[in-house]
Amino acid sequence: MLKLSNIEVSIGGSQILRGVDFHVPTKSVTCLMGRNGVGKTTTLKTIVGLLKPSSGSIQLDGVELSSLSPEDRARAGLGYVPQGREIFPHLTVEENLHIGCVARGRKADAGLERIFTLFPILKEFLPRKGGMLSGGQQQQLAIGRALLTEPKILILDEPTEGIQPNVIDQIGDTIRLLREEGKMSILLVEQYLDFARELADTFAIMDRGAVVAAGPVADLSDSVIQKYLVV
Repeated sequence: MLKLSNIEVSIGGSQILRGVDFHVPTKSVTCLMGRNGVGKTTTLKTIVGLLKPSSGSIQLDGVELSSLSPEDRARAGLGYVPQGREIFPHLTVEENLHIGCVARGRKADAGLERIFTLFPILKEFLPRKGGMLSGGQQQQLAIGRALLTEPKILILDEPTEGIQPNVIDQIGDTIRLLREEGKMSILLVEQYLDFARELADTFAIMDRGAVVAAGPVADLSDSVIQKYLVV
């Protein structure tokens, strides 16, 4: 579904990504892992077009994305929930969700009931300003908004960061359900090893701006964890 080949990115004269190669299989969950500062978020921003690589290829379902703008990549099928969520704090929950609908040219109410099934609290808080929600509720709103764009691949940057345990469980259940439905792939950056092992089909580990290990999650051995993930 998603394939990165030899991606290199420099920021302010410093090279951050050094020939990143990995792929996200169709209808699966892939977890991108690594210690802080190894280039995970930079990789995601490059995929969605917020950063421009100096070389390499990014393909979605066989279509090259490198020349497309961020908005055209979203229309092509990338749904992105960034670290920190980045909802619109001065818009209501309802208005935030409608932005996800209209981004794909759909009616404002299309798909909303499905989001309310996944995250019931959002229906209760429709008139509330996004900035008044808790961190966990904002994360649910951000994921719901991204799902309303009907992505081919949903990209989540540390969705459990700073979130209360019951909401982490709900987000995990949602990812599991989306995988079982088989309508999209999911690329997940996650620090919690147990969360990643439970949900992911495949993994890729980054170190110093490159992918240093990848494969089925069953191959995520203790030796690999000790070498690349333990702080």
